Amino acid sequence: MLEDIRVTFRHDLSLDLGGVFIDAKDGDISMIPRWLAKVLNRNGVVDIQDIDVSSYVSRSLNRERIARPHDLSGIDPDFYIRLKDYLEDSRDDDRERLSVSLNSFIASRLEKIAKLAAASPLSPELKEKLSAEEYELYLMMHRVTDVFKKTVLNKYD
Repeated sequence: MLEDIRVTFRHDLSLDLGGVFIDAKDGDISMIPRWLAKVLNRNGVVDIQDIDVSSYVSRSLNRERIARPHDLSGIDPDFYIRLKDYLEDSRDDDRERLSVSLNSFIASRLEKIAKLAAASPLSPELKEKLSAEEYELYLMMHRVTDVFKKTVLNKYD
């Protein structure tokens, strides 16, 4: 939610939120944190100019589908946040269709992350391929598998 996204202002706005200062005129285009953009969008102050999320999601799903069984395709740190926003704004039939694809996408990524987390510490190359949520999941899985290995191996020393 902290990632900056592009917005177009519908109204003049002067705002100081202690670290986030905005002085924009009607029609100005600017980059602001996603959380703020959502609030301002709900109040009719800005239009969010996110990339075509439908194409973005489709490309991400396809890259993961064609990736080798032990390789993760890269996704942006805010992938799931953007996906959630897209699903909230989608029609019911689009949401259901996408949910089927998302289940296999998530299952594939979970399996790969679990295997990688059990095998080795996080490399910088792998970290770049993970969303923020997946990064936290990887760290948790790695800690748990390390504890498990130590527990099992110490019993047989």
